[in-house]
Amino acid sequence: MPKLPLGESLNMALSSLWANKLRSFLTLLGIIIGVLTIIAVVSIIQGLNNYVYEKFSFYGANDFAVSKFSFGARSLEEFRKEMKRKDLTMADMELIREKCRSCRLVGASTSTSRTVKYGSRSLKNVTIRGVTHVDHLIGSVEELVSGRHLLKEDEEHSRYVAVIGADVAEHLFPHTDPLRKWIKVGQQNFLIIGVAKPKGKILGMSQDNFVRIPITTFLKIYGSRRSITINVHTLSQEEMALAQEEVRTLLRAKRHLDFNEPDDFSFRTSDTFIQFYKSATTGIYFAMIAISSIALLVGGIVVMNIMLVSVTERTKEIGIRMAIGARRKDILFQFLIESAILAATGGAIGILLGFIIARIVTMTSSLPSSVEPEAIIIALFVSTSVGLFFGLYPASQAAKLNPIDALRSEQ
Repeated sequence: MPKLPLGESLNMALSSLWANKLRSFLTLLGIIIGVLTIIAVVSIIQGLNNYVYEKFSFYGANDFAVSKFSFGARSLEEFRKEMKRKDLTMADMELIREKCRSCRLVGASTSTSRTVKYGSRSLKNVTIRGVTHVDHLIGSVEELVSGRHLLKEDEEHSRYVAVIGADVAEHLFPHTDPLRKWIKVGQQNFLIIGVAKPKGKILGMSQDNFVRIPITTFLKIYGSRRSITINVHTLSQEEMALAQEEVRTLLRAKRHLDFNEPDDFSFRTSDTFIQFYKSATTGIYFAMIAISSIALLVGGIVVMNIMLVSVTERTKEIGIRMAIGARRKDILFQFLIESAILAATGGAIGILLGFIIARIVTMTSSLPSSVEPEAIIIALFVSTSVGLFFGLYPASQAAKLNPIDALRSEQ
């Protein structure tokens, strides 16, 4: 007998599955749940990754910061060691500004939080940033909708002037222009000279709830015995690498560190934040994939059991087909196609439901989602592979049946 055409095998497989619609659907549930979870998790994680890469650019591509503490200490013991480090001071900033040849702009910043008031209105937990006059040009460039930035003279004379974020302007001045108004920051009064352009939120946290004041004024009010962050702008990635080495050499020499002693300061770039985010989410990502894999495993076992039942129910049919010339590999091929189609259908339904759930999560929360074509292809491939793998045993059992014994079956 000639080889059974692929189209006929597909028609026979689909007819068999359609004849038992409820059983086929119940068989698919494990695979649907597994693929659904994978697609939903991958979509949200991918969306978050794209979002983080776009939004977590606190420092420009060629900018970096030097701080007392590393970003995201790995343990309490490490944090305690960093607490013993020397503070970074304005003198350190001046040294870098004067001696670092690869550093194009050098600024400094520090922060605290206070309640900000205007008349009867107030806003709690506002970030108060003490910055130098060049800091709005370093890293995530600060743009204004009105007014001006801090000037060198503001910093030199420790003036009580401020640039406010969009949230502060919206809450304290809903119906009036904030420029040239006096606000109370803690116990001190500041003249508003600029209003920053809105930047929106990062993972639900506002980037516009701040007041920027001259760093000299900040240190005068809140005390100079605190560590600052030194911010550096360069012109290229190569220059940034050179600038980091120059800064490292200058600070180590000033602090009299031996060659075998580690740095007692840390560098931060945009990549620092992204890598921290990746390390924080990788565990969650793989945990969800592991849970999804268990669901797929259970789904595969169910597919195998149902296919074994199908072989038992169709024993006489198999015997008739063998009697009229069907080869063992034709029987094997047919049952493999059935299990693959069953699993692939479950995968397709799971992809659709996963995409819908991801979109619902995006619409009801601040978590973005993004479905990549690669994820869809991989999900279909995995679900089909599960069907083929777990359908191999039932298919081989069907192919091994003795035609005479199969024809005698009363099933």
